[in-house]
Amino acid sequence: MTKYIKPTESELEILQILWERGLATVRDVHEGLSKTKDVGYTTTLKLMQIMHEKGLVKRDESMRTHIYQASVNKEKTQKHILGKMIDSLFGGSSTQLVLQALGTSETKATPEELEKIQALLDNLKKN
Repeated sequence: MTKYIKPTESELEILQILWERGLATVRDVHEGLSKTKDVGYTTTLKLMQIMHEKGLVKRDESMRTHIYQASVNKEKTQKHILGKMIDSLFGGSSTQLVLQALGTSETKATPEELEKIQALLDNLKKN
């Protein structure tokens, strides 16, 4: 089994962009980050270089402008981080996580989301 590399919060922001786009240059990622936070281009570049060294991203160096892509799976990363959060913050109880997520006014679920959640619950009850 390979060792899991835990991305930092900033690295997760970059991974989100790469998961969405598939392939991207540092400039592409920087522009994506700039929509939500004030970050310098050189900071984005350095973070992506570090992520490459850690194995979080792959880099195609065959052209002058390097192209990056995520080398970690989005779903596996989400499951790992969520599992750690459930263990450390909710005492291992996924029920507490769901109750907290759905019970707060800041994270009000839409009717469509509630329908999806209900369908998932119905499916889980059947199996």
